Amino acid sequence: MNKLSPLISFALASLIPALPAKAQDAFSQNEDPAIVLPGLSQYAPASAAGAGAFVTRSVEMQALLTEDGNPVENGLTWRVFHSIPGSDGKLPLLASSEGGSASFEFEPGDYFIHVAFGRAGVTKKLSVPREGPLETQRLVLEAGGLVLNAVSGVDMRIPVNQLRFNIYKAEEGIDGEQQLVVEDVSPNTIVRLNAGTYHIVSEYGAVNAVIRSDIRVEPGKLTEAVIQHRAAQLTMKLVAEEGGEAIADTAWSILTSGGDVVSESVGAFPTIVLAEGEYTAIARNKNQTYQREFTVVAGRNSDVEVLLK
Repeated sequence: MNKLSPLISFALASLIPALPAKAQDAFSQNEDPAIVLPGLSQYAPASAAGAGAFVTRSVEMQALLTEDGNPVENGLTWRVFHSIPGSDGKLPLLASSEGGSASFEFEPGDYFIHVAFGRAGVTKKLSVPREGPLETQRLVLEAGGLVLNAVSGVDMRIPVNQLRFNIYKAEEGIDGEQQLVVEDVSPNTIVRLNAGTYHIVSEYGAVNAVIRSDIRVEPGKLTEAVIQHRAAQLTMKLVAEEGGEAIADTAWSILTSGGDVVSESVGAFPTIVLAEGEYTAIARNKNQTYQREFTVVAGRNSDVEVLLK
């Protein structure tokens, strides 16, 4: 067994019975997020652990999605911290391991063990005695997976490159704002989260098609949510006659029924996504201005032609 620092070393444990194939596959993707440790957001490098060599004791570590679940065999990140802050006020990071279950060698003393599974994580304090029995440490994550997608109107699929999700904690923080958990999530991506309710912000396009909803993640389960947008994709055209060729070098402004500008662009046929409602398209070409009122119906992509008159 290789020593990783003067105080602690680790080795991956032997394989243990896997989750049922379907459940294991449901969490097989990993968005590789940055981990924020509850109460342990600051830590020193391993070299700050100190020196000295004593008899070590082996402790087995397992992480479970639920209390009655099977140990997770991949996608885990283990971190071991000294319980006493260093001179800089940070908890020294002693060792880390990635994969499934792990085995660490400890000197007698107190430690903090943190295991992360995507955005889900749990921390446990461990006291290692000089002698006596040492049980396998079972850390219950109470975690699940979330997969997001969206449609426009009743069932029209939205192109992946036009859809993004931001995930927030449902409850507000002390500053009255909701805490961002993970941003810019692509459709069909499995995000591992602690069980609980999350506030989802779905953005279709880059203008005003935004839907908000609360979704609950259940422990040990993969939750698949499809959000319904009330929006459509429009292609703007300035034409001499109906069905004619789009005229180049045209500047566009799109106004809501209240007169607010929601989009500006230049081109022969710019494409934009707009929330359902009433709008006015204003086209400017060769010092002339043309306009047309139009209606956006959810799920009905169409061309909006403005005639030269």
